Amino acid sequence: MSTDGLPMVVPAPDLPARVRIHEVGARDGLQNEKTAVPTAVKAEFVRRLADAGLTTIEATSFVHPKWVPQLADAEELFPLLGDLDADLPVLVPNQRGLDRALALGARRIAVFASATESFAKANLNRTVDESLAVFEPVVRQAKDADAHVRGYVSMCFGDPWEGAVPLHQVVKVCTALRDMGCDELSLGDTIGVATPGHVLELLALLNESGVPTNTLGVHFHDTYGQALANTYAALQHGVTTVDASAGGLGGCPYAKSATGNLATEDLVWMLHGLGIQTGVDLDRLTATSVWMAERLGRPSPSRTVRALGKTTQPDKDQ
Repeated sequence: MSTDGLPMVVPAPDLPARVRIHEVGARDGLQNEKTAVPTAVKAEFVRRLADAGLTTIEATSFVHPKWVPQLADAEELFPLLGDLDADLPVLVPNQRGLDRALALGARRIAVFASATESFAKANLNRTVDESLAVFEPVVRQAKDADAHVRGYVSMCFGDPWEGAVPLHQVVKVCTALRDMGCDELSLGDTIGVATPGHVLELLALLNESGVPTNTLGVHFHDTYGQALANTYAALQHGVTTVDASAGGLGGCPYAKSATGNLATEDLVWMLHGLGIQTGVDLDRLTATSVWMAERLGRPSPSRTVRALGKTTQPDKDQ
């Protein structure tokens, strides 16, 4: 099938002219892999993502190896990427993680909070308030070091233990992170249960609570096939930062019902069809995800990668 001239560009009214994709494949996408991915492969993955035009690529996490063994090579990996012309955020769980990251020259930091008590306990072994208290000096020190700080908020739309999450509960955590100095917040649909109306309601309530849209990003999982629809709703509201994972890699090690992230290729196909600029070369990005799928030994779950790169996708038996 020929894809020349596809997707056909048909703009829709009242959408942003440009979207910044916050690529999470190298960190969030790989953290669940049971078999250790060699550091050199991770570095090449990030380089290929940058070569495809992605300008924000979350590189790794400075978490204790006991909790996420796949990312135990953060100190080895991060220096290999220093020459890239891209922003390379790293996740830090606490003061020790921040110190390790800053010592290697990281200048874009992310902290990971929860909107629910159950997930805070499972992921951070603390209550929500206790975890926020841990993050406050971390954010302050990062800002003192002139670092940009992103605050992830997980379980914004539903929790596997608690079910529906009250909107005011999400807003409380978001405003706390904003007040302690976070430059940007990423709203996580960790188990993929959000729907467009829910997304619009939360965004509106955050605006009413003093959190401007230009400080918000969205992070959708595709468990129920709603990730693109939810992204479109966020775009209609004016959001211009969208998290996505090359090839649809990833899930969440502490929420077993969480399936893969929104695939970057699927997002780019939709955005380019809407005439929204991303700076991403879809062919190069697809080739990168096919390359990584070959190294992981299984096909990419991304619909767009399967459509554009199916002739080179590895079979499950390979």
